[in-house]
Amino acid sequence: MNEKFSVVFEEDGCFVSKCPEVGTVSQGRTREEALKNLKEATELYLEEFPAEKK
Repeated sequence: MNEKFSVVFEEDGCFVSKCPEVGTVSQGRTREEALKNLKEATELYLEEFPAEKK
């Protein structure tokens, strides 16, 4: 199942990416790297704590 989540980027020396719906946060040297890292972190989080269907 593919779910879509929001991503918020902040730049603070590096790029910080956040997924507000899940609460995961990651970072990277570029926006692309920060997004890739956030996707991985969110997938791992959801494996452990599956999202409830609404």
